[in-house]
Amino acid sequence: MEGTTAIVAPAPYRPAARTPVTDLLQDDDQASLAAEFMAGSERALAEMYERWARLVYGMALRSLGDVTEAEDVTQKVYVSAWLGRHTFDPTRARLAAWLVGIAKNTIADAHAKSARDRRNREAIIATLDDDVVDWSEDVADRLVIADELALLPEGPRKVMHLAFYDNLTHAQVAARLDMPLGTVKSHIRRSLDRLRTRLEVNDDEQ
Repeated sequence: MEGTTAIVAPAPYRPAARTPVTDLLQDDDQASLAAEFMAGSERALAEMYERWARLVYGMALRSLGDVTEAEDVTQKVYVSAWLGRHTFDPTRARLAAWLVGIAKNTIADAHAKSARDRRNREAIIATLDDDVVDWSEDVADRLVIADELALLPEGPRKVMHLAFYDNLTHAQVAARLDMPLGTVKSHIRRSLDRLRTRLEVNDDEQ
């Protein structure tokens, strides 16, 4: 590739009917393909995707157990490989092995994100009053998305962030923001009510 070319992320991988195992294990022209890839050839990237996307997808699916997550990991692996192609050293690893290494790291990141999301959900459930516990799990799933908090006014948004992302108690939030404890609890309750209403509307529209 000559000059500067916009990077286009590959579409989410969806497994084809069959990829011959020999294509994965007996790759005598990897050196040539690697040279093209390191030089910035998008044709080489497409060839790598054709050869090894099924392998990467299979690793992700076995580890994560979710088709959507596996597709997302596969896409991220190839984007990361393209952006980091200058780090590939053909004297240390074959191209396929290097790609598998990126896949392992990306899968580990996906597991770490799931663990953080789970801790956030558990923190929300633990801090909610009894009268909102019945719908807190649904809200917890949405609160891990930053866009949800961004829709709240500044004051309540700060309270919610400290309570549910920094895992502070209501008293600690009040002390951090120099705010009465009753005000903190009111902000949290009103914010959760507002989120519940919006999510119920979204559910009705689906």
